Amino acid sequence: MKLFLSIILFLFALQSQAQKFGSKVTWDEHSLMFDGKRVVPVMGEIHYSRVPEDEWAAEVRKMKEGGVTVIATYVFWNHIEEQEGVYDWSGQRNLRRFIEICKEEGMPVVLRVGPFCHGEVRCGGIPDWVIDSGCKTRSQDARFMAYAERLYRQIFTQVQGLQWKDGGPLLACQFDNEYRGSGDYLMALKKIALNIGFDLPFYTRTGWPELSKPVPFGEMLPLYGDYADGFWDRSIKEGSGNYWQAFQFSSPLRLPQGGEYMGAMDAADNIAPLGEKEKGLYPYFTCELGGGMMTSYHRRVYLYPEDAYSMALVKLGSGSNLLGYYMYHGGTNPEGKLTYLNEIQDTKATNYNDLPVKTYDFQAPIGEFGQTNPHYYTLRKLHLFMHDFGEMLAPMDAHFPTADKPQKQGDDSYLRWSYRSLNEEKGSAAFVFVNNYARFENLKAKDNVRFDVVGTQFPQKAMTVPAGCMAVLPVNIKLGDITIDYATAQLIANRDGKIYMAKIAGVPAELKVNGRVMKNVKPQGTKKAVYKNIYLLSEDEASHLFLPQAEATTGVKYEVGCTKIKTAGAPRKISIGVNHVAEEPVDEDFETAAIYRITIPANSKTDGKNIICINYQGDCARLYANGRLIEDNFYNGRPLLYGLWRLPDGCNDLELRILPMQKDMPVYFPREADTTPGEKVVGISIF
Repeated sequence: MKLFLSIILFLFALQSQAQKFGSKVTWDEHSLMFDGKRVVPVMGEIHYSRVPEDEWAAEVRKMKEGGVTVIATYVFWNHIEEQEGVYDWSGQRNLRRFIEICKEEGMPVVLRVGPFCHGEVRCGGIPDWVIDSGCKTRSQDARFMAYAERLYRQIFTQVQGLQWKDGGPLLACQFDNEYRGSGDYLMALKKIALNIGFDLPFYTRTGWPELSKPVPFGEMLPLYGDYADGFWDRSIKEGSGNYWQAFQFSSPLRLPQGGEYMGAMDAADNIAPLGEKEKGLYPYFTCELGGGMMTSYHRRVYLYPEDAYSMALVKLGSGSNLLGYYMYHGGTNPEGKLTYLNEIQDTKATNYNDLPVKTYDFQAPIGEFGQTNPHYYTLRKLHLFMHDFGEMLAPMDAHFPTADKPQKQGDDSYLRWSYRSLNEEKGSAAFVFVNNYARFENLKAKDNVRFDVVGTQFPQKAMTVPAGCMAVLPVNIKLGDITIDYATAQLIANRDGKIYMAKIAGVPAELKVNGRVMKNVKPQGTKKAVYKNIYLLSEDEASHLFLPQAEATTGVKYEVGCTKIKTAGAPRKISIGVNHVAEEPVDEDFETAAIYRITIPANSKTDGKNIICINYQGDCARLYANGRLIEDNFYNGRPLLYGLWRLPDGCNDLELRILPMQKDMPVYFPREADTTPGEKVVGISIF
């Protein structure tokens, strides 16, 4: 009963934190404002049509518990009109029901309505029949625009009465995606939407690639992005591209580093600052900050939890006032009526890559089956901070004390840090952002560090910033009768008159509060204040702050039977596709795969939300239930997972097919992957 009550109180608190639907929404060069109050939202992407509808409510709630304050989702055209004129808004394609659930959970929604979405969907979401019609897609071709208008009218049937002005959660729309042509096309899409009845507080577009002709100022907010690595890179080497720039503090960029369309651009183009007409006018928002990364067949990216946290902290420290994660929640491609719905090279309108048929896990904070991954918890520290201190942070400008230092890959000659403050006057409030982490770079500890910010020097004696350290430090922060002059501890939250901070691993916590210096302060948790109403937590306590405690369980272990019933045949010949990278296997190739029969204990399917974890080694694997493909995996060192509650009734046996690893494959495998030729099942567990 105590657990139940704590959950109810926690969810009530989350509900009270949500922005009030129907409030007046405005924006300026700094941030969004709700009824005049500045906010720094956290936007998390989940694709409703990639998640079973009976899981939506729990997963949206889980996103909210992770600190997400706005939901973003695509409407994939070929998910709802795969056949011309045949619309399917049923089941997990029921957009209206998904938006209603977001309303029930107090979560605003940003809808990405296409027509082109990408999202690693077949033909970028544009149905095959549109392409076969011969019209020029993503243009003002009269036939294509007529199709787009028909699509938008269908979408409007799903959102009517749920717009922000109606007291609903629909806050904004994005038109098309990653469009590089004339802004006239985007404006034509917006005109169609407005004529149909869309009437939203604001509209957005991706701020990359740069348009050949801009849209008029204020018509669409440009939102940017960054990724730690990219499955779309043509290279099969580790650390390729310009992704290292995502871990460097810098002024807002027009284009995302290392983006898919960056191949022909040089470094100068890649870091071009906002043009003078836009600088100081649009706020700096992101919509595609990599919460993880998919694996393509030719490039098996392996993301670390630190990657997402470091990038998010760097963007916040570089002046961003909306962190939008792509993806925040993974998913599974739905069944197609005519074809598989994954992106592949070999289509009439290709998107350059071969992606898995079913899985779209994305190594996201919340995985494909609702599992919370380590960065779900570490990111919460930033999200709590953004919620509770967003009004203070939003108008602060970003400053870059290391801007004159080398900005090149692998340089480890200085500590990377920035700060945000209202002005440079002594005593001004400020936040210091420290990032001593970069993917693949193994940055070393930095000795003799003291910060000099808005007239405040700290700590009293120089400290060492450990390797991998990432933190946000407060300077001159006034909260009621408390003034945090400075702290070498991370500010997390301010709730119910209590100020929560986290001790940074490897850094002695030195706090100067109301003029009093306290050195080497030890965490006391949420039960005991270290000074007045200040509570110092461990990093793990801070990551789980305000989350309801799970009931203690003894843990149930299941015996999983696995029998090899067929040895793999001769290896397939790996062909190079039209976009000059290795092609994934097709259905017929799996006829020669090694086959294993896996026996699932009947009670494991109904005893909670159990996930089967298949650790295997090989090129790639597919999982079948009753002869139907239910999951696949391009091997990158991580296991194949599947949520057992999704199995058909009465299905207790699964078939696993593995294609063997081949010698010298034209594929990038991460260091975590075992590239020994052959295949094997390493172990199977249920959790």
